[in-house]
Amino acid sequence: MKEWTQEERYRVLQDKSEIAELYEKIQTSDYRQTYHLQPITGLSSDPNGFVYHKGVWHLYYQWCPWGAVHGLKYWYHTTSADLVHWRNEGVGIHPDTIYDNKGVHSGSGFSADDKLYLFYTGNHRDENWVRTPYTCVAELTDQGQLIKHPEPLFGPHPAYTEHQRDPKVVYDKDTERYYILLGAQSQELKGRVLIYSSASLLEGWTFAGELKVPGFEDLGGMWECPSIERINGKDVLVFSPQYTTLPHRGPSTNHNIYLIGQMDFSKLTFTAEGDYRHLDYGFDFYAAQFAANVQEEDKAILTAWIGLPDNHYPTESEDWEGSLIVPRELRIEDNRLKQAPISGLSQLRGEELALDGRLPRVCELELTTTGKDNLDLAFFCQEGDKGGLRLVYDAQEKVCHFDRSQMEQRFNVAIGEQLSVPLEQELTSLRVFIDRSSIEFFFNDGEATFTSHLYPTATETGLKLDQGVQIRAWELKSSVTDDFIV
Repeated sequence: MKEWTQEERYRVLQDKSEIAELYEKIQTSDYRQTYHLQPITGLSSDPNGFVYHKGVWHLYYQWCPWGAVHGLKYWYHTTSADLVHWRNEGVGIHPDTIYDNKGVHSGSGFSADDKLYLFYTGNHRDENWVRTPYTCVAELTDQGQLIKHPEPLFGPHPAYTEHQRDPKVVYDKDTERYYILLGAQSQELKGRVLIYSSASLLEGWTFAGELKVPGFEDLGGMWECPSIERINGKDVLVFSPQYTTLPHRGPSTNHNIYLIGQMDFSKLTFTAEGDYRHLDYGFDFYAAQFAANVQEEDKAILTAWIGLPDNHYPTESEDWEGSLIVPRELRIEDNRLKQAPISGLSQLRGEELALDGRLPRVCELELTTTGKDNLDLAFFCQEGDKGGLRLVYDAQEKVCHFDRSQMEQRFNVAIGEQLSVPLEQELTSLRVFIDRSSIEFFFNDGEATFTSHLYPTATETGLKLDQGVQIRAWELKSSVTDDFIV
């Protein structure tokens, strides 16, 4: 694995010609995705600026162009008319001011008064490499021009550590004010959300206080990427607690969870109606973000990074890594989130497939079963049904156990290769979306989900099913341009 110097990681991209050879190189990768967003070169990580504006969905992602390494970050811009078909628009925000001289870090989009605004964390470092995070804003004009506000909205709060980032902007009708939720860490190394407030979107921001979430004061050492959305009269708070292990999640210290409850901005209090739940139970799911300005009140739209901080993946040797999940529609049923792939995704279906024990690298599967019997399934197994990604269902406990330790390409072994998905209902249906380096499971019409990177080799082509499992399969067409637009 390449050892990156600080100079290499934080090199400024001057011209697209500097990465043209790298772009051509990675086009030959066997693991380039077909219908998932991915970087044109280098590394993609957190989704940013996800917003619906004037008939167009805008979605950015964190991008380091030089290779599969976290270094100088840009926002890369993509757009869609339907959340299914995406096109590359080029770099959305450059790190080109004193306030973001070492990276444009995560944030959100907001549509107001026919204008589109992007709120982000400016990562400033001085000559001694001391970090100062600034909360910044830029406007994207209808002509595609980005205009950065000349000064940050505010700098870091001195009562917290340097970890203050990922602004999420919301408007509260009850108080008639705008609020910014900021992921933070207390001096006691506890995860927190800071709240800033203003009557105006572009000025007058003041520190309102710390978000109170009774019962969860000691959960994690940093709350990254806080995002909040109202669905049918209830509020959903999503965040990524770091620096902590959670029950049944192995040694991993990076997670993505949600709470359902009520948000009172006048008291800066989120009152949860029960314990937290995992937003996704898979190995590789992080930094989830709600889309802003979704028109329907009964659902939210969500995306996330297929990956985890500090993890490493096989395509790093090819100088690229990263992908985003298929956007999901979220609704609340029985006081929990139900997640489904975006409804228009069926547009990508080609002909229905007769699998005959072989599993295509790009496809959608629908499996049905009675839910009464134990199951032992394998995806991308070898001849003789050996190996593969194993899914074992315990019908009595209503738990699905995953094991990817038998795949030929193993990675992040120290973080764990076995995880479980607890279900409240018997497992009767399972939708599976397979792309060239990822797999996403939706259990019982979205009762739970499981997302993982997966890198099958030429000998891993099989599908093992138990008797009693019925299956339908479709090939899926490409929906994301991989054009070299910088």
